[in-house]
Amino acid sequence: MKGSTKITRGAVKRPVTRSAVRKPKTRREEWMALFWKYVPIKAETIERAMTVATILLISGTLVTAAVYAGVPQFVGTEIGQVAGRAGFKVKRVEVKGLDRMDSLTVYAVALDQHSMAMPLVDLDKVREQLLQYGWIEDARISRRWPDTLVVDIVERKPAAVWQNNQKLSLIDGTGVVLEQVDPNAIPELPLVVGPNANRQIAQLHQLLDTVPALKPMLAGASWVGNRRWDLRFESGEVLALPEGDDIAANALKRFAQIDGTERLLGRGFVRFDMRDPSKFVVRLKRANGAIEEPRVQVTTEAKTDAETQSADL
Repeated sequence: MKGSTKITRGAVKRPVTRSAVRKPKTRREEWMALFWKYVPIKAETIERAMTVATILLISGTLVTAAVYAGVPQFVGTEIGQVAGRAGFKVKRVEVKGLDRMDSLTVYAVALDQHSMAMPLVDLDKVREQLLQYGWIEDARISRRWPDTLVVDIVERKPAAVWQNNQKLSLIDGTGVVLEQVDPNAIPELPLVVGPNANRQIAQLHQLLDTVPALKPMLAGASWVGNRRWDLRFESGEVLALPEGDDIAANALKRFAQIDGTERLLGRGFVRFDMRDPSKFVVRLKRANGAIEEPRVQVTTEAKTDAETQSADL
């Protein structure tokens, strides 16, 4: 028949598979193809990087869990103990920088260890314990292998003797108490008297630095009412200064100028009162009922002995 299709006997009709049918690409696939075309990194490389990152994340998690469980500390301790048994243990303590403090105290602190194995000595703990002693301003602790601890001490320097509540204490320039002082063996240092006077020692030194000529003549100072100074000189006189750092410094400079021209100290005066910046009141020494006349012009007020010996004076 014309126009008919001839079918050959024995021919096999093949089924159309799904792979043979091409689906149109989606927009996302088109963008991804375009991305990989211009990015110089292979997909295999990125996959390896992601795998490595995953392994690192898992490893970090395991290490963190081990740290919380104390595994590294245990391993470190065991390694330290092994080193100690091999001969790396503390056998000597070398102390440097001591002058006034008892060295036995330093040795006792350095040797007070949970383990004497060199790797296990807690250097920070030794330093913290040493800094609790007043004499020690700073301390550096180090290991000298195989068996020596080196303790380098920076000592504080005594600056004054502080008298408070009938007790004497040696203090440094910042007011830190160094040790107690025997009343029968007081060192030749300025004496500061009164509650919290030790905390004002730096201020006192600054005040005295303004009058270098008078500074060597000072025997002591009293911190009065937690607000001002009474200075006592080696010749026996007392100078009452006003409140306030600047006002007190100006008053002391004025006193030094007058003493430089009129020689106030060593003439038998008892007390100089400069608490009122507008006045310079002098209490004179009485001898045989007479009053010694000063050679300087002063503004005086009629005061009774009771007023002159009041608590604030």
